[in-house]
Amino acid sequence: MRKFNIRKVLDGLTAGSSAQPPPPAPPGPREPEVAETLQAEHFQLCKTVRHGFPYRPSALAFDPVQKILAVGTQIGALRLFGRPGVECHCQHDSGAAVIQLQFLVNEGALVSALADDTLHLWNLRQKRPAILHSLKFCRERVTFCHLPFQSKWLYVGTERGNIHIVNVESFSLSGYVVMWNKAIELSSKSHPGPVVHISDNPMDEGKLLIGFESGTVVLWDLKSKKADYRYTYDEAIHSVAWHHEGKQFICSHSDGTLTTWNVRSPARPVQTITPHGKQLKDGKKPEPCKPILKVEFKTTRAGEPFIILSGGLSYDTVGRRPCLTVMHGKSTAVLEMDYSVVDFLTLCETPYPNDFQEPYAVVVLLEKDLVLIDLAQNGYPIFENPYPLSIHESPVTCCEYFADCPVDLIPALYSVGARQKRQGYSKKEWPISGGNWGLGAQSYPEIIITGHADGSVKFWDASAITLQVLYKLKTSKVFEKPRGKDDRPSTDVVDEDPYAVQMVSWCPESRVLCVAGVSAHVLVCRFSRQEALAEVIPMLEVRLYCEMNDEGSPEGEQAPPLPTPGGSSSPQPFPLQSHPSTSSSSSGGLRDNAPCLKVKTSPLKQPPGFQTELVVQLVWVGGEPPQQITSLAVNSSYGLVVFGNCDGIAVVDYLQKAVLLSLGTADLYGSSDPHRREPRSPRKSRQPSAAGLCDISEGTVTPEDRCKSPTSAKMSRKLSLPTDLKPDLGVNQEGKMPAAIYLDVKDNSFSPSRSSSVASIDREAREAISALHFAETFPRKADSCLGPCLWVGTTLGSVLVLALGLPPGEEQRLLQPVVAVPSGTMLRLKGAVLRMAFLDSTGCLLPPAHLPWREHSIPEEKEEKEKAKKRRPVSVSPSSSQELGESQYAVICSEKQAKVIALPAQSCAYQQNMVETSFVLRGDVVALSASVCLACFCANGHIMTFSLPSLRPLLDVYYLPLTNMRIARTFCFTNNGQALYLVSPTEIQRLTYSQETCENLQSEKRPLERRRGASCSTSPAPEASRGSKEPPPASWASWPGPGWRWTREARSWGSWRREQPRCCPAQIPSPSTRTR
Repeated sequence: MRKFNIRKVLDGLTAGSSAQPPPPAPPGPREPEVAETLQAEHFQLCKTVRHGFPYRPSALAFDPVQKILAVGTQIGALRLFGRPGVECHCQHDSGAAVIQLQFLVNEGALVSALADDTLHLWNLRQKRPAILHSLKFCRERVTFCHLPFQSKWLYVGTERGNIHIVNVESFSLSGYVVMWNKAIELSSKSHPGPVVHISDNPMDEGKLLIGFESGTVVLWDLKSKKADYRYTYDEAIHSVAWHHEGKQFICSHSDGTLTTWNVRSPARPVQTITPHGKQLKDGKKPEPCKPILKVEFKTTRAGEPFIILSGGLSYDTVGRRPCLTVMHGKSTAVLEMDYSVVDFLTLCETPYPNDFQEPYAVVVLLEKDLVLIDLAQNGYPIFENPYPLSIHESPVTCCEYFADCPVDLIPALYSVGARQKRQGYSKKEWPISGGNWGLGAQSYPEIIITGHADGSVKFWDASAITLQVLYKLKTSKVFEKPRGKDDRPSTDVVDEDPYAVQMVSWCPESRVLCVAGVSAHVLVCRFSRQEALAEVIPMLEVRLYCEMNDEGSPEGEQAPPLPTPGGSSSPQPFPLQSHPSTSSSSSGGLRDNAPCLKVKTSPLKQPPGFQTELVVQLVWVGGEPPQQITSLAVNSSYGLVVFGNCDGIAVVDYLQKAVLLSLGTADLYGSSDPHRREPRSPRKSRQPSAAGLCDISEGTVTPEDRCKSPTSAKMSRKLSLPTDLKPDLGVNQEGKMPAAIYLDVKDNSFSPSRSSSVASIDREAREAISALHFAETFPRKADSCLGPCLWVGTTLGSVLVLALGLPPGEEQRLLQPVVAVPSGTMLRLKGAVLRMAFLDSTGCLLPPAHLPWREHSIPEEKEEKEKAKKRRPVSVSPSSSQELGESQYAVICSEKQAKVIALPAQSCAYQQNMVETSFVLRGDVVALSASVCLACFCANGHIMTFSLPSLRPLLDVYYLPLTNMRIARTFCFTNNGQALYLVSPTEIQRLTYSQETCENLQSEKRPLERRRGASCSTSPAPEASRGSKEPPPASWASWPGPGWRWTREARSWGSWRREQPRCCPAQIPSPSTRTR
């Protein structure tokens, strides 16, 4: 029942008793007619976790006792990895590159050396890792650091060749300095160069081995403060490694050679080898090779030692991939890597350097990957990486985030995705097993969908703080791949990546997926557990063409009302256009009616998972390629998919495989078009390349990354911004946003006083479809009954409503056509429309109608029995609390403002102008704390939330500036106060704007168990327990990972169920107490 506003009643009584009409009251906020529970104290913004591969890695370290891996990057980031599910991200405030990392083994502390010559001591034992001490070198550049095991002295080498000693406990200089001239004395007449290596003798901590870049190595006695031995070689040194007995060491050089030295024989090396050099006849010196950047020397009790090195390949191996070489006895294995090797470390059974190391694995940090090699098995297989480091396997082009999904969805996706896993991995468990995870309060399933440049779509389990790939769909398999230059005429719309995913629309309940690609194609896929063989993939071709240019729009915000269809003036259904399947050419030789991609005509075997049922492609028109799709929506209850671009809109019935509607944007208005349009002169042009979606390179700012409204950037084929635009979205000297940002965002002012260059761009731009939403609501102002509708938002701020006529009954639905006609309803907002949603009379969110998922390959008899139980009539509203004839609220968010429209009256109940000098990039209506709110991310870096339906501001926090279009393309909100965006080309940053979640992040963190025994035994400390929920050994091969347990039910054979991890970063156990 509608609540009464007592203030309005009293005002009415006062007005009725007064002799003269009262003066108009000043405008003020309206009191909400719906009880709203969300308040400002329910919101707080904080980062939760970062997933993905560290962007631009530069340093690597490992704690052999705690089993924690640390990775530093060139942008000052620090990532900690433990057992699967334990990750932590930290950031140096300076942003300087991390050049080296050193663990205080079993101390829960880490030393980082940065390129700005600062040293930082990190405490990893508290709730959030933090810097305890910092030390700045002002006169010398730091080049190398060394911290011996169980020592409190940190040795710091500099570019001048000196070595300073830092007390780790006080993190201050001790005053002891090894000067370069004292170290080399008369062994060299010139400066030996920077310090490139420091290490202590495994058998004597008082002997320090110092390597200089020029090729000189000095064994320094710390007690006597003098050099014991000096070793000289003609080639520059890159690294040095000790034998565990302390009697020999090995050096790697810039000419690809390895020299082995006896400590007491400094005159010449005992052995000189070139691992990858060609041995010449007559005993001549081998040809020089590329530098060996690093070498490690590890011994075993039962066999020959391991010599592991990176680099050193011959110069004639042009085009060969980077390699890691493992030399064991007489065998040499060259392991090719996909990317350049940044650093590597050998994992050994003992942390003590004076014992047999017994190496068992090698951690290789690549430029874009992390690889672990098993040294204990023949062939050196790699371990299967449990971390979500493959996000950037192909550049990410779009992201979607779904929280509180159906509980059976993640197991279903995992069951089909498990068959896609590669074979040949090591059979051993992942050796990086530090840290711990526990059970948390968040119990709802979350899924992240990423679209990629190669046409693949990945589904990720994002429940709590974990991230695990569930399933991968390859959309490019549906199309014929060009075999040569002569076979590429139809894919020249984009220069590269013709299958790149541009946007995704997914119904989790019915498991219907729609994927829109950069070549103006749409795929409709359904989920199935069974393999299918499609003889021919059905394809529809849609012809969309805009004959008019948008030259202007009316001055006012409210457009002239359209005539309400009814009686004799009701519009007739638009006739369907023909969609030929063969291309044709006009008299001028222009391409016409040709799709951009060619669908396979041979039978296609589709594995379990999402299987393509229909392909819809836009075709060339008059020699011009189709415009990229700007909006997409699917509804499983109606069996419809709709998409639009700057030319118009198309509604497709994917059940009957038919096009219902194909209209230009101007035709949606009918005769009451509020915009002044002129005929468009024909021109030959091309679309922007799909490479703009894949800004994997961060070195320069591409034109696609420059400041502009993302909705306006999709409209013109030849849209190019001025080269002097800055990458930031700040205000100019006059306090206004740059004019080029509003390329086609027409607001209330519609100021004609723009520069000529911007005006020319405006003439190029056209009104595009920017938002689509299916709903059961009131199509027209006078309607009293709900009906299926399609709400259409445009980049010029118009909202139009299409009434859908669906045949009654499921059998008739497959036989009779669906009718889609404009209802005559039109609303106006400032800026491009971004999002639409609907609330019932009590303020509850009304989700679009949907059908529950069912397997389509089950027998016909079973299918008939299940229809009545599982199929929902499309004419009934999905909300149980929504009764026929009861009022609704339509929530519409644009780049400039938000409006709440009362239905069916179509009156503006509430309005909020959200930004003045910026624009909204993303807006979502989300559920939070049993209520609903509007969450927005603006180009000026602010995150805002508003209550619904009153649009009362609840949160306005500056978070991050829009520095490139990647953030604008991937930022998205979801239910329960969660959000994410692609913070770098390889990483996803998740955050929360919920106060409750922020409190859980702090309260649920606690110190974890210690690792004991490291100070009194050479054997490794026992691994921390995984908890009491370990899977049975028989099911270990199918175990998804930590946090899952095997559950048997009465009606099923059993399945993996997730135990939710805590929402907190990695926690490092406290060290065991010991005397130094």
